[in-house]
Amino acid sequence: MNKLLVAKIVLHLQSVIFSLFLFNFHVLGAELVGRAILNADTFAPGSTSGQFKQTNRTTPFTQAQPVQGFSGVIPGPKPGTYLVISDNGFGAKSNSPDYLLRIYGVEPDFATGKVFPVDVQTGERLPRFNRRSFLELNDRNRQLQWSIMGDRQFYPNSQIPVPKTIRTSRLLTGGDFDLESFQRVSDGSYWVGDEFGPFLLHFGANGELLSAPIALPNFLNLGKLNFVKSPDHPSLEKLSSRAAQVRAANLGGSRGFEGMALNRSGSKLYVMLEGALKDEPQKKRLLIHEFDLVSKKYTGKIFSYQLENQGYAIGELTAINDRELIVIERDSRQGDPQNPGFQTPAKFKRIYKIDISKIDKDGFIAKELLVDLLNIPDPKCISGNSRANCKFTFPFVTIESVLPIDSQTLLVINDNNYGDSMGRTPKRIDNTEFIAIKLKKPLSVEPLGKSQ
Repeated sequence: MNKLLVAKIVLHLQSVIFSLFLFNFHVLGAELVGRAILNADTFAPGSTSGQFKQTNRTTPFTQAQPVQGFSGVIPGPKPGTYLVISDNGFGAKSNSPDYLLRIYGVEPDFATGKVFPVDVQTGERLPRFNRRSFLELNDRNRQLQWSIMGDRQFYPNSQIPVPKTIRTSRLLTGGDFDLESFQRVSDGSYWVGDEFGPFLLHFGANGELLSAPIALPNFLNLGKLNFVKSPDHPSLEKLSSRAAQVRAANLGGSRGFEGMALNRSGSKLYVMLEGALKDEPQKKRLLIHEFDLVSKKYTGKIFSYQLENQGYAIGELTAINDRELIVIERDSRQGDPQNPGFQTPAKFKRIYKIDISKIDKDGFIAKELLVDLLNIPDPKCISGNSRANCKFTFPFVTIESVLPIDSQTLLVINDNNYGDSMGRTPKRIDNTEFIAIKLKKPLSVEPLGKSQ
């Protein structure tokens, strides 16, 4: 082997080692600085729920429903408090018609490690989840153009009556929508991303639907449909079977608006599909659509996000400023890789920063790793991990909420899929965990109402 070749090999190895060092240094710059837990068996008052859910818990839940299942987070009415949105309830349209769709007020107390309910309007801490702790979403103004649970005398395929409270106030349930993302705008109203349509929904400050759901046009003309439709789209409801609905749709089930970001100017929403369209030739590409809040229409501007693996999905999208956003990307596995009790543990749970002003040669948004959620240093052993290295993992199947608390701290929350997910401890249902992660490198966070 000649000296020139040896020198080249040495230089290459040095380059690889240096790159690995930089990669690990960057990831290790994210540190666990807080953790608070909301017990899975936390309930709020409501109509009886869980009547169509098969679970290892005793059902139904009489005059109550589990708080669980958070799929989005935004700042709350007071510093240190947050508003979180629950998804459709029990995981499917068919088993969640009695689960009421709500926005809850919460306060993770990292000093005590507990999560407290707060008044959804004032942020005042409450002794328990009660009717002051949530906002119920409804269609009392009759904006929907199709039938909902509140129009029925009985729940589907049953003789169980729909409660009068749901029918009178036309309260929306998990049989109507699957809510996975949301933002609050300057007038106090809420924009919510749904997966059943997928639809954009606009709710007033008191939870009332303000206008008809906004469908997503098929701007790229992928396939034959003019709009993007999941198998749960209302227009496909009367097809003969579930298989027929799946065939007619151009988007997979539970692949709708998983992420929604509000730019710091407060003028645009960026909504992100969780999965690729069926006719998408680039299977690792997810679409982010721009929506104008003044005209209340899609602008037609689309950004392409590239997954690390075709089988992965995103869990959330949130804004840092008018150019940069944060994305959670994850696999569909659960469980700590270091725990032998998990036979197929999680392998990929990460948070990336993306910049929509930077597009690579293949048309994808620039992407930078912020946090490896399966490798979070915990030097103060906040997690109670007895191992010498005190490494913390966030190994849940669905991690669906992230919010910059400040320029260096991220709040991250899992969706515990009440009764179904068991990612923390084998054979034990997950709690909802709120964690605070401090980044070594500050983000360029802009307050709402300002832009760069």
